[in-house]
Amino acid sequence: MIEIYGLKNCDTCRKAMKWLANKKIEYVFHDVRKDELGGDTIINWIEKVGTEQLLNRRGTTWRNLSENEKGLVVSGRIVDLLIKYPALIKRPVFVFENNILVGFKKDTQNILTNFRTAV
Repeated sequence: MIEIYGLKNCDTCRKAMKWLANKKIEYVFHDVRKDELGGDTIINWIEKVGTEQLLNRRGTTWRNLSENEKGLVVSGRIVDLLIKYPALIKRPVFVFENNILVGFKKDTQNILTNFRTAV
């Protein structure tokens, strides 16, 4: 089973869920605003994919942060920032077995397809 973390109103998340449904790949969706993420989950993601891959610097949430809040990224307090502002997490985040994928590009689709055929 694949877990998807994102935002209910995110176009890319909706596109990913529609794609998974069309491929008949089972998934569970977690809205990162409603289903609060724990620090351990975020730390695990950062350890596996890195801060830069996980942090969404392109959205309005990032642009609206104060310089002090943006400084939390380099000071090692990014977990606190992502808990406070879950929209700063790039979306969607796919979690399956011991894998974490961020975003929904062609390579992600290929990995998810291969995962399904391996199960």
